[in-house]
Amino acid sequence: MTPSLRPGTPGEARLLSDLALRSKAHWGYDAAFLAACRDDLTLGAGAAERSVVAEADGRVAGFHLLLAEDSEARVGRLEMLFVDPAALGGGVGRLLVQDAVSRAAARGWRTLRLDADPHAEAFYLRLGARRVGEVPSTAVPGRVLPLLELDVAAGSVALREQVVEDVDQPAP
Repeated sequence: MTPSLRPGTPGEARLLSDLALRSKAHWGYDAAFLAACRDDLTLGAGAAERSVVAEADGRVAGFHLLLAEDSEARVGRLEMLFVDPAALGGGVGRLLVQDAVSRAAARGWRTLRLDADPHAEAFYLRLGARRVGEVPSTAVPGRVLPLLELDVAAGSVALREQVVEDVDQPAP
């Protein structure tokens, strides 16, 4: 079934937080790592309400959360984007990125910035993101994450025109 999007609700904070943790666990991280990430992956009611939720087959399949980062420079932040492991390969991730880029454009942002999990970097690069640096993890001391940017105008075009099969699957 084709995924659809809707606004998140405050009552979904725990559901979305649990989904984020399951999504992170999909990459094989151990229990200690996941415990260290728990606070960063936990949404409050306000964040859940500002999120965009993807549903497929009547179930929550993923979500994204956008934040303003630098209004003067017209830069936004893709603060969170997680897909339920059961929904990987079904276009949910691609749909969420497309929606995030569209919403960024509607807000007048030129750039959408994100700190990517290293396992998800290839996914974002295939959708037009570029690596612009590294940032320290806020959850795990000594760990660095790829800092990626999507050019909102160019990203919108690349996402519309690019045909990628199973874009949600990790690169080999």
